[in-house]
Order: sequence, then C-alpha cells, then structure tokens
Amino acid sequence: MAKLTFSLCSLGFFFCFIMCSSYVHGKTWCVAQTQAPEPKLQEVLDYLCGRINCADIQPGGSCFDPDTVRNHASYAIDMNFRTNDECDGSYAAIAVTDPSYGACVYP
Repeated sequence: MAKLTFSLCSLGFFFCFIMCSSYVHGKTWCVAQTQAPEPKLQEVLDYLCGRINCADIQPGGSCFDPDTVRNHASYAIDMNFRTNDECDGSYAAIAVTDPSYGACVYP
C-alpha cells in the first residue's frame, strides 16, 4: 500500500512539475473556449482583426484552414494575447498545450 501511495504521489508531483514548468517558462496560449458561442467569437474576431494583423487567417494564410470561426478566433485571440497581454475569460482560456497544427504555427 505504501508503495502505491508513493507511486501516485510521484506521478502527481511529476504532472504538477510539467504543468507548472510550462506556465513558468511562458509556454501558454490564449484560445477560444470550446463552449463560447460562435456569434460571440465572430464579434471578437471582427474586433480583434481591426486591431491586430490577421493575415495568417485570411485566404492563402498559413492558418486559414480549417476555415471556421472558432479556429480563426483562437488564432486572433492568441495574437492579441501576445500583443496586448489580454485573455478575456468570458470567451477565451489559457492553454498550456500548443494549439499549432500543420503549417499553422502559433507564436
């Protein structure tokens, strides 16, 4: 029983270490919440693309595909996070897993 408890504690410590070290080293992104409604994300996307460079989510851009409001909003939200250090919890969330995919690389 003591061996099992030690193993579970070690596993918990390791998981916490990985999560905390990612956060401490600035490896965080701000992306659209999965439950955020698309009309809200479209509103946010329109607003943010008036303030930041959204060329990567325009046709031909490295992050255009898949062409969905949620994917485009996530990219714009993260670019705003990088530029203005803003991550609005009403529609976005901090992620510790890199949301990059294919040719689309989040900074």
